[in-house]
Amino acid sequence: MDIKTVNPETMLMQTADTNATNGTVGQPITYEKIPTQIFADSKEASTAVALEIAELIRKKQKEGKMCVLGLATGSSPKTVYAKLVKMHREEGLSFKNVISFNLDEYYQMEPDSIYSYHRFMKEQLFNHVDIPKENYFIPDGTIPPAMLREYCISYENKINAVGGLDFQLLGIGGNGHVGFNEPGSLINSHTRLITLDHSTRAAAAMEFGGLHKVPRKAITLGVAPILSARRIVLLAWGERKASVIRSAVEGPVTERNPASYLQAHTNVSFVVDESAATELTRVKTPWAVDSVVWDNKMIKKAVTHLSQSLRKPILKLTDKDYNDNGMSDLLAQYGAGYEININVFNQLQHTITGWPGGKPNADDTNRPERAQPAKKRVLIFSPHPDDDIISMGGTFQRLVDQGHEVHVAYQTSGNIAVADDEALRFIDFVVDFNNGFGIDSPAANKLFLDAKEFLKHTKDSEIDTPEIRQVKGLLRQGEAKATCRFVGIPTKQAHFLNMPFYETGTVQKNPIGEEDIKIIENLIEEIKPHQIYAAGDFADPHGTHKVCWDAIEAALERCKHKNYMKDCWVWLYRGAWAEWDIHEIEMAVPMSPDQVLKKRRGIFKHQSQKDGVVFQGEDAREFWQRAEERNSATALLYDELGLAEYEAMEAFVRWRF
Repeated sequence: MDIKTVNPETMLMQTADTNATNGTVGQPITYEKIPTQIFADSKEASTAVALEIAELIRKKQKEGKMCVLGLATGSSPKTVYAKLVKMHREEGLSFKNVISFNLDEYYQMEPDSIYSYHRFMKEQLFNHVDIPKENYFIPDGTIPPAMLREYCISYENKINAVGGLDFQLLGIGGNGHVGFNEPGSLINSHTRLITLDHSTRAAAAMEFGGLHKVPRKAITLGVAPILSARRIVLLAWGERKASVIRSAVEGPVTERNPASYLQAHTNVSFVVDESAATELTRVKTPWAVDSVVWDNKMIKKAVTHLSQSLRKPILKLTDKDYNDNGMSDLLAQYGAGYEININVFNQLQHTITGWPGGKPNADDTNRPERAQPAKKRVLIFSPHPDDDIISMGGTFQRLVDQGHEVHVAYQTSGNIAVADDEALRFIDFVVDFNNGFGIDSPAANKLFLDAKEFLKHTKDSEIDTPEIRQVKGLLRQGEAKATCRFVGIPTKQAHFLNMPFYETGTVQKNPIGEEDIKIIENLIEEIKPHQIYAAGDFADPHGTHKVCWDAIEAALERCKHKNYMKDCWVWLYRGAWAEWDIHEIEMAVPMSPDQVLKKRRGIFKHQSQKDGVVFQGEDAREFWQRAEERNSATALLYDELGLAEYEAMEAFVRWRF
């Protein structure tokens, strides 16, 4: 559905009714206890927040006062900081009157570590603006244990000494933490050392290269000093934050979700993108809060939601079900529920196909793909070297088996997802192979031995050398080739793009550049595909999937006027983490039990990603388990709605120019 979004040029400071109410005549019901602005994407939202911060800084400058900011770290505020840096460079925004206090820091943590928030803030903001070094404060992760209590008190006293926080920027953890105030933190808690929740550490495992490397403790500003800020803005991007946002905004105030404490603040805004807003009542069931336009998309969303909520197949829904669940105006507009049921049921049925490339010599009026041309050139974009088989392995196999010319473009090397011990095993094999067969390659052996020595003694403040990244990239490239052979395409149809934006050696990537876009544009021009498949999992706006899609979208924009693009359809798949909502799905490809097992064996070709994945997150399942359970859940949902029962399904949404 189209969500009403906020203009980023509009300041966020506005009044709002923060209490759940039945409303006055003509006013929508609101369940939200915290004013929440929904933006089309994180970029627009970040622009609005940066504009508000800049306005506050300038206002304080005119008054001859210092502007005291509370700052956050993590992926959420990165674009805010980038916008502020841009305003400093292009508009002369000065930070000389800014004093800043960061929320938290890992403990123990050296300030020069690549994982430290000291380094993060310098790289993201402080090194690029004119804030005096003596004006920014970040908790010291090296304070001796015996001095911690006194240090925490003094940190908070510094904030009080400059008049308190004018503005506090927050992110939110998947468990509702703000700062590192984990569930269980009290509303009157102060700055302290805290033990990190397992889910917090698991979520940070990606940045640290494994859960075992993530610190167990951190110093955090307490809930009480956060709430004392005169203005608070909390940021949340992506569908993974959707449920915790709804809990904080619409649920009770509880220590189980520390962000819910913000309901007590008189000048707070939650700023979210559309994905993070999906569980809010006004987005998930908008007909329950206000009148809606009952177009086909909204009808499909409402009917499938009603069917799921009542656990009744669509064709068994009654007029009473519609009336009892806030959908009486739909009945009034379109007549009996029976006719609506049949319409939605048929739409869902028409999404199911065993022919993802289109069925030759068949009527394609109600099929998701065209029958012609019968043999298509297909280009699958895989952000990492295993996304193709994990996310759409069954469809990949079906396309090959049905005779289409399938190409796979592996957009990045995926090298940072390879654990050091996997790289060491690979290095040992190469060196032993050369020695065992008397291959005289001193330069190669020296390269590998130097790499091995580096891995044995690497420090947290160091990133992988180019040689290490090359070794790890070759390992993943070999696994991707093995998958292609397994599915049945020649390795010449596997394209390793090695997009430059990715090659930083850290989780933090460079912005996409002209070279990244040109690489994709050239490949599309070379293949002239009838079908393109791309990753549509944008849960993390700074994640590789989103950046890779941005490059594809830019390349498609350049190519769209060419004749061959008139015959090209673009399909988006989701990753191992989530699936499209049922009302969004436009093509569902079923799999038999045997096909599910074959997909599993294809995923197993990526041995470096099994048995202890670097970026496991808080989900302990391996990728093959996540994929199978997700595909099974999609099939079960179709079954519960009253459609045919399958073992598993892969789902796609069509992207239109």
